Amino acid sequence: MGKVILFGEPMALLIADTVGELEDVEHFSRSLSGAEVNVCIGLSRLGHQTTYIARLGDDPFGHFIEKYLRKENIEIKFITYDDVYRTGIQLKSKVLSGDPYTPYYRKGSAFSHITSKEIDIIDFSDIDHVHVTGIPPALSKSCREATYRLMERAKENNVFITFDPNLRPALWESKEVMIETINDLSCKADMVLPGVEEARILLGIDNIEDIADKYKAMGIKQVVIKDGPRGAYVRDGKESYTVKGFKVDKVIDTVGAGDGFAVGIISARLEGLSLMEMVKRGNAIGAIQVTNIGDNKGLPTQKELEKFIKDNSCSNVKKI
Repeated sequence: MGKVILFGEPMALLIADTVGELEDVEHFSRSLSGAEVNVCIGLSRLGHQTTYIARLGDDPFGHFIEKYLRKENIEIKFITYDDVYRTGIQLKSKVLSGDPYTPYYRKGSAFSHITSKEIDIIDFSDIDHVHVTGIPPALSKSCREATYRLMERAKENNVFITFDPNLRPALWESKEVMIETINDLSCKADMVLPGVEEARILLGIDNIEDIADKYKAMGIKQVVIKDGPRGAYVRDGKESYTVKGFKVDKVIDTVGAGDGFAVGIISARLEGLSLMEMVKRGNAIGAIQVTNIGDNKGLPTQKELEKFIKDNSCSNVKKI
């Protein structure tokens, strides 16, 4: 199994126990959230070695997150504590349908003060894969610099990079800076994993095939465009195809579906599967995720994943 580095802010997540407006909820269940930490947990459950880079506040939520990561068998030697700034927090409403409301409180958090120096101490000699999202560069200037440094060092060491734009417009100083930075970072990756709506924002293009063409023209080797329940559109060299998604009986919570997709892509790549099989697995884990409450509790073990794929209709591939 391969070793993967992930970089991002894990936050304490408080999930409402009852349906209703968050200001009316009296009881919450504690968990943790963060796109990158979701991917990290998912990969670890599938048997891959994962190393997480983060900075936490030296506070109860920060120590809770460390214990959670240890329990998930995630290597934390690159997690540091800050005795001034605090761990970020996210709330999540409980809904009967649609997407939950998920406000977060991370401005000035401990992670937002991470620097490139914390990237420079990493030994890449035994790393097989680096996964990056567009969230850290939105959090602060130093986070943006650290993101660039991580991708630069991975490139210098011939480590494969996946990049998920994971747009969070509210975190950026402007839409223009967001688009420019995310597109620049995308060009430094070997594979990009945008959602179709994200790609439309970033590139100003509506047609999914034209979006893939644009990413290829930017020099990106492999493009996988997530298209919700329809599955994903793939552009690999001159070959293009759609891998259809898995049907689910009931969508409970869509948060974390894209992270589950990334888990499928990365884990399958590390196991030597074809790009088509990678996308099929991504679709499967994304489908599993939307049937579970919580950002990462539904992420499957290898046995659970194999059972889901076996029990459900296989994704059909449409060549283009």
